[in-house]
Amino acid sequence: MAMQKRISFQGELGAYGHQACFEMFPDMEAIPCRSFEDAINAVHEDRADLTMLPVENSTYGRVADIHSLLPGSGLYIIGEHFVRVHANLLAPKGMKISDVKRGVSHVVLLGQVRKFLAEHGIEPVVGRDTAGSVKDVADANEPGLAAFGSELAGKIYGLDVLARHIEDNDHNTTRFLACSPHPVAADTSRPIITSFLFRVRNIPAALYKAMGGFATNGVNMLKLESYMLNGSFRATQFYADIEGHPDDPAVARALEELDYFTDYVKVLGSYPASAFRDD
Repeated sequence: MAMQKRISFQGELGAYGHQACFEMFPDMEAIPCRSFEDAINAVHEDRADLTMLPVENSTYGRVADIHSLLPGSGLYIIGEHFVRVHANLLAPKGMKISDVKRGVSHVVLLGQVRKFLAEHGIEPVVGRDTAGSVKDVADANEPGLAAFGSELAGKIYGLDVLARHIEDNDHNTTRFLACSPHPVAADTSRPIITSFLFRVRNIPAALYKAMGGFATNGVNMLKLESYMLNGSFRATQFYADIEGHPDDPAVARALEELDYFTDYVKVLGSYPASAFRDD
Protein backbone atom coordinates (compact mmCIF):
# COMPACT_ATOMS: atom_id res chain seq x y z
CA MET A 1 0.00 0.00 0.00
CA ALA A 2 1.44 3.38 -1.02
CA MET A 3 2.13 5.87 1.76
CA GLN A 4 0.02 9.01 1.89
CA LYS A 5 1.92 11.94 0.44
CA ARG A 6 2.78 14.80 2.80
CA ILE A 7 3.05 18.57 2.46
CA SER A 8 4.76 20.87 4.99
CA PHE A 9 3.76 24.39 6.02
CA GLN A 10 4.81 26.93 8.63
CA GLY A 11 2.58 27.20 11.69
CA GLU A 12 0.22 25.11 13.78
CA LEU A 13 -2.56 22.96 12.39
CA GLY A 14 -5.35 25.34 11.42
CA ALA A 15 -3.03 28.08 10.13
CA TYR A 16 -3.84 29.75 6.82
CA GLY A 17 -0.90 27.80 5.35
CA HIS A 18 -2.66 24.62 6.47
CA GLN A 19 -5.83 25.88 4.79
CA ALA A 20 -3.88 26.39 1.55
CA CYS A 21 -2.54 22.82 1.76
CA PHE A 22 -5.99 21.38 2.42
CA GLU A 23 -7.67 23.32 -0.37
CA MET A 24 -5.00 22.61 -3.00
CA PHE A 25 -4.03 19.06 -1.98
CA PRO A 26 -6.94 17.62 0.04
CA ASP A 27 -5.54 14.08 -0.12
CA MET A 28 -2.13 14.97 1.30
CA GLU A 29 -1.19 14.90 4.98
CA ALA A 30 -0.31 18.40 6.21
CA ILE A 31 2.88 18.60 8.31
CA PRO A 32 3.12 21.66 10.62
CA CYS A 33 6.57 23.24 11.05
CA ARG A 34 7.94 25.87 13.41
CA SER A 35 9.55 28.04 10.72
CA PHE A 36 9.77 28.51 6.97
CA GLU A 37 13.27 27.01 7.08
CA ASP A 38 11.92 23.91 8.80
CA ALA A 39 9.12 23.61 6.23
CA ILE A 40 11.72 23.69 3.43
CA ASN A 41 14.04 21.29 5.25
CA ALA A 42 11.16 18.87 5.76
CA VAL A 43 11.20 18.30 1.99
CA HIS A 44 14.97 17.80 1.80
CA GLU A 45 14.86 15.43 4.79
CA ASP A 46 12.03 13.37 3.25
CA ARG A 47 9.60 14.32 6.01
CA ALA A 48 7.42 15.89 3.31
CA ASP A 49 6.99 15.56 -0.45
CA LEU A 50 6.04 19.22 -1.02
CA THR A 51 5.98 22.46 0.93
CA MET A 52 3.50 25.35 0.86
CA LEU A 53 5.07 28.81 1.21
CA PRO A 54 3.32 32.22 1.43
CA VAL A 55 4.92 34.80 -0.86
CA GLU A 56 2.68 37.85 -0.74
CA ASN A 57 -0.42 39.33 0.84
CA SER A 58 -2.76 41.83 -0.78
CA THR A 59 -2.69 44.04 2.32
CA TYR A 60 0.84 43.66 3.69
CA GLY A 61 2.88 42.98 0.54
CA ARG A 62 5.57 40.37 0.06
CA VAL A 63 6.72 37.90 2.67
CA ALA A 64 10.35 38.95 2.97
CA ASP A 65 11.56 35.69 4.54
CA ILE A 66 10.45 33.66 1.55
CA HIS A 67 12.15 35.93 -0.97
CA SER A 68 15.40 35.40 0.90
CA LEU A 69 14.92 31.65 1.40
CA LEU A 70 13.41 30.48 -1.88
CA PRO A 71 16.39 31.27 -4.19
CA GLY A 72 18.72 29.00 -2.22
CA SER A 73 16.14 26.40 -1.24
CA GLY A 74 16.78 24.05 -4.16
CA LEU A 75 13.01 23.78 -4.66
CA TYR A 76 10.88 24.32 -7.74
CA ILE A 77 7.50 26.04 -7.88
CA ILE A 78 4.83 23.67 -9.19
CA GLY A 79 1.65 25.61 -8.41
CA GLU A 80 0.03 28.61 -6.75
CA HIS A 81 -2.98 28.98 -4.48
CA PHE A 82 -4.78 32.05 -3.12
CA VAL A 83 -6.37 32.02 0.34
CA ARG A 84 -8.92 34.61 1.41
CA VAL A 85 -7.88 35.53 4.94
CA HIS A 86 -11.16 35.49 6.85
CA ALA A 87 -11.01 36.41 10.53
CA ASN A 88 -13.45 34.64 12.85
CA LEU A 89 -14.10 35.01 16.58
CA LEU A 90 -13.55 31.60 18.18
CA ALA A 91 -14.32 30.70 21.79
CA PRO A 92 -14.85 27.70 24.09
CA LYS A 93 -18.30 26.14 23.93
CA GLY A 94 -21.02 28.00 25.79
CA MET A 95 -19.40 31.43 25.53
CA LYS A 96 -21.30 34.32 23.89
CA ILE A 97 -19.86 37.40 22.19
CA SER A 98 -20.98 39.51 25.16
CA ASP A 99 -18.85 37.28 27.43
CA VAL A 100 -15.62 37.92 25.52
CA LYS A 101 -13.29 40.39 27.24
CA ARG A 102 -9.96 39.57 25.51
CA GLY A 103 -9.19 38.33 22.01
CA VAL A 104 -5.88 36.64 21.14
CA SER A 105 -4.25 36.35 17.72
CA HIS A 106 -1.18 37.20 15.66
CA VAL A 107 -0.51 40.94 15.63
CA VAL A 108 -1.23 41.15 11.88
CA LEU A 109 -4.68 39.58 12.20
CA LEU A 110 -5.49 41.76 15.22
CA GLY A 111 -4.82 44.75 12.98
CA GLN A 112 -7.49 43.42 10.63
CA VAL A 113 -10.29 43.33 13.24
CA ARG A 114 -9.92 46.77 14.84
CA LYS A 115 -13.54 47.76 14.13
CA PHE A 116 -14.89 44.56 15.67
CA LEU A 117 -12.67 44.96 18.75
CA ALA A 118 -13.86 48.53 19.28
CA GLU A 119 -17.51 47.71 18.65
CA HIS A 120 -17.54 44.91 21.25
CA GLY A 121 -15.08 46.36 23.76
CA ILE A 122 -12.66 43.45 23.38
CA GLU A 123 -9.04 43.92 24.48
CA PRO A 124 -6.55 42.72 21.83
CA VAL A 125 -3.86 40.31 23.07
CA VAL A 126 -0.89 39.49 20.83
CA GLY A 127 -0.34 35.75 20.47
CA ARG A 128 2.49 33.69 18.96
CA ASP A 129 0.69 33.10 15.64
CA THR A 130 -2.89 32.77 14.44
CA ALA A 131 -3.49 29.02 14.77
CA GLY A 132 -1.22 28.83 17.82
CA SER A 133 -3.38 31.45 19.51
CA VAL A 134 -6.49 29.39 18.80
CA LYS A 135 -4.80 26.33 20.29
CA ASP A 136 -3.72 28.32 23.38
CA VAL A 137 -7.25 29.60 23.97
CA ALA A 138 -8.63 26.07 23.66
CA ASP A 139 -6.04 24.76 26.14
CA ALA A 140 -6.64 27.60 28.61
CA ASN A 141 -10.45 27.36 28.50
CA GLU A 142 -10.52 30.64 30.41
CA PRO A 143 -13.75 32.64 30.87
CA GLY A 144 -13.77 35.78 28.72
CA LEU A 145 -10.82 34.67 26.59
CA ALA A 146 -11.35 34.07 22.85
CA ALA A 147 -9.23 33.94 19.71
CA PHE A 148 -9.32 35.25 16.17
CA GLY A 149 -8.47 32.74 13.46
CA SER A 150 -9.69 30.48 10.68
CA GLU A 151 -12.77 28.30 10.88
CA LEU A 152 -10.47 25.34 10.19
CA ALA A 153 -8.51 26.15 13.36
CA GLY A 154 -11.72 26.40 15.36
CA LYS A 155 -12.83 22.99 14.11
CA ILE A 156 -9.44 21.40 14.89
CA TYR A 157 -9.24 22.74 18.45
CA GLY A 158 -12.92 22.43 19.33
CA LEU A 159 -13.90 26.10 19.57
CA ASP A 160 -17.24 27.58 18.55
CA VAL A 161 -17.46 30.27 15.86
CA LEU A 162 -19.10 33.27 17.53
CA ALA A 163 -18.71 35.64 14.55
CA ARG A 164 -17.64 34.94 10.97
CA HIS A 165 -15.71 37.04 8.45
CA ILE A 166 -15.24 40.06 10.71
CA GLU A 167 -12.08 41.44 9.07
CA ASP A 168 -12.02 45.17 8.30
CA ASN A 169 -10.61 44.57 4.81
CA ASP A 170 -12.80 42.19 2.83
CA HIS A 171 -10.16 41.71 0.11
CA ASN A 172 -7.30 40.43 2.27
CA THR A 173 -5.76 37.53 0.34
CA THR A 174 -2.49 35.60 0.64
CA ARG A 175 -0.78 33.96 -2.32
CA PHE A 176 0.95 30.65 -1.61
CA LEU A 177 3.39 28.68 -3.76
CA ALA A 178 3.54 24.89 -3.73
CA CYS A 179 7.16 23.80 -4.08
CA SER A 180 8.79 20.47 -4.93
CA PRO A 181 12.38 19.16 -4.88
CA HIS A 182 11.92 18.28 -8.56
CA PRO A 183 10.55 20.29 -11.49
CA VAL A 184 7.15 19.12 -12.70
CA ALA A 185 5.84 19.48 -16.25
CA ALA A 186 3.13 22.13 -16.17
CA ASP A 187 -0.43 21.36 -17.22
CA THR A 188 -0.75 23.57 -20.28
CA SER A 189 -4.54 23.34 -20.37
CA ARG A 190 -4.48 26.50 -18.25
CA PRO A 191 -2.47 29.71 -18.73
CA ILE A 192 1.10 29.23 -17.47
CA ILE A 193 3.13 31.44 -15.14
CA THR A 194 6.92 31.27 -15.10
CA SER A 195 8.84 32.59 -12.09
CA PHE A 196 12.54 33.36 -12.27
CA LEU A 197 15.41 35.23 -10.63
CA PHE A 198 18.01 37.36 -12.36
CA ARG A 199 20.85 39.78 -11.71
CA VAL A 200 21.66 42.43 -14.32
CA ARG A 201 25.17 43.12 -15.57
CA ASN A 202 26.93 46.24 -14.32
CA ILE A 203 26.30 48.32 -17.46
CA PRO A 204 24.24 51.50 -17.98
CA ALA A 205 20.46 50.94 -18.36
CA ALA A 206 20.94 47.17 -17.99
CA LEU A 207 17.55 46.62 -16.32
CA TYR A 208 15.74 48.70 -18.95
CA LYS A 209 17.41 46.76 -21.74
CA ALA A 210 16.82 43.40 -20.02
CA MET A 211 13.10 44.14 -19.75
CA GLY A 212 12.87 45.32 -23.34
CA GLY A 213 12.78 41.78 -24.70
CA PHE A 214 9.54 41.04 -22.85
CA ALA A 215 7.87 44.17 -24.22
CA THR A 216 8.97 43.66 -27.83
CA ASN A 217 7.90 40.00 -27.77
CA GLY A 218 4.51 40.74 -26.20
CA VAL A 219 5.19 38.80 -22.98
CA ASN A 220 3.14 40.09 -20.06
CA MET A 221 5.12 40.62 -16.84
CA LEU A 222 2.91 40.07 -13.81
CA LYS A 223 5.47 40.95 -11.14
CA LEU A 224 8.94 42.45 -10.85
CA GLU A 225 10.54 42.89 -7.44
CA SER A 226 14.05 43.76 -6.34
CA TYR A 227 15.85 43.02 -3.12
CA MET A 228 19.35 43.29 -1.77
CA LEU A 229 21.61 40.30 -2.11
CA ASN A 230 23.53 39.20 1.01
CA GLY A 231 22.93 42.57 2.64
CA SER A 232 24.88 44.48 0.00
CA PHE A 233 23.63 47.84 -1.24
CA ARG A 234 25.43 47.25 -4.54
CA ALA A 235 24.18 43.75 -5.31
CA THR A 236 20.51 43.63 -6.30
CA GLN A 237 18.60 40.56 -7.35
CA PHE A 238 15.25 40.61 -9.13
CA TYR A 239 12.30 38.24 -8.89
CA ALA A 240 9.81 38.15 -11.76
CA ASP A 241 6.58 36.40 -12.73
CA ILE A 242 5.60 36.35 -16.40
CA GLU A 243 2.75 34.83 -18.39
CA GLY A 244 3.86 31.94 -20.57
CA HIS A 245 6.20 28.94 -20.66
CA PRO A 246 9.92 29.06 -21.56
CA ASP A 247 9.15 26.77 -24.51
CA ASP A 248 6.78 29.36 -25.99
CA PRO A 249 8.60 31.08 -28.89
CA ALA A 250 7.90 34.61 -27.61
CA VAL A 251 9.01 33.74 -24.06
CA ALA A 252 12.11 31.95 -25.37
CA ARG A 253 13.13 35.04 -27.34
CA ALA A 254 12.52 37.32 -24.33
CA LEU A 255 14.61 35.07 -22.05
CA GLU A 256 17.39 34.93 -24.64
CA GLU A 257 17.54 38.73 -24.69
CA LEU A 258 17.40 38.80 -20.89
CA ASP A 259 20.39 36.48 -20.76
CA TYR A 260 22.48 38.94 -22.77
CA PHE A 261 22.07 41.70 -20.16
CA THR A 262 22.36 39.55 -17.03
CA ASP A 263 25.06 37.53 -15.32
CA TYR A 264 22.63 35.20 -13.53
CA VAL A 265 19.21 33.80 -14.45
CA LYS A 266 17.43 30.99 -12.62
CA VAL A 267 13.97 29.69 -13.51
CA LEU A 268 12.16 28.73 -10.30
CA GLY A 269 9.27 27.03 -12.05
CA SER A 270 6.55 27.09 -14.70
CA TYR A 271 3.10 26.23 -13.38
CA PRO A 272 -0.62 26.71 -14.11
CA ALA A 273 -2.11 30.05 -13.12
CA SER A 274 -4.65 29.71 -10.32
CA ALA A 275 -8.31 29.99 -11.31
CA PHE A 276 -8.44 32.75 -8.66
CA ARG A 277 -6.82 35.04 -11.24
CA ASP A 278 -9.86 34.63 -13.50
CA ASP A 279 -11.86 36.71 -11.01
